[in-house]
Order: sequence, then C-alpha cells, then structure tokens
Amino acid sequence: MFVKDVVVQNQVGLHARPATFFIQKANEFKSSIWVEKEERRVNAKSLLGILSLGIVGGTTIRIIADGPDEEAAVKGLVDLVDSGFAEGAR
Repeated sequence: MFVKDVVVQNQVGLHARPATFFIQKANEFKSSIWVEKEERRVNAKSLLGILSLGIVGGTTIRIIADGPDEEAAVKGLVDLVDSGFAEGAR
C-alpha cells in the first residue's frame, strides 16, 4: 500500500470536469485506488464517489493505492492534482 496527501490546487476543486480527468487517470492503473477526505474514503475510479466528497480548492486529500503499480498510480494522481488539472483548462 502506498499513500500520499496532496492539496487540491485549482479553485473549483474536484468537480465535474477535473473529476473526470482524475478518474480517467486512475483507470490507467491496475491497482485499487481510493481518495480520502477527512474520514470518508471512496473509489478513485468512481465519478460519483469523487463528486460525493465535495472537494473544493485548498482541501487536503489522501490518495491511497494498493496493487502492482501502486507507487506509479499515487504519483500520477498527485502530479495531476498538483498541476491544477492544467490539461482540463484547454
């Protein structure tokens, strides 16, 4: 299991479009991946799960992965969050 905390940088947080980019990235990996906000944990590959967390800009989330590519999965998702979902702005 590999875990890392990250602060959501973009102003709107993980809503609609950024959440879609997030789950698309999560689905590139074989590992099981979860996102935690406070005490709630959801499947990172589920759009409804991510949206249900109500993640806004400035929120710290925890990304957890368990599986054959867990470190790459967490790193890829942390990098995406750190970028502010730059590719989604285009």
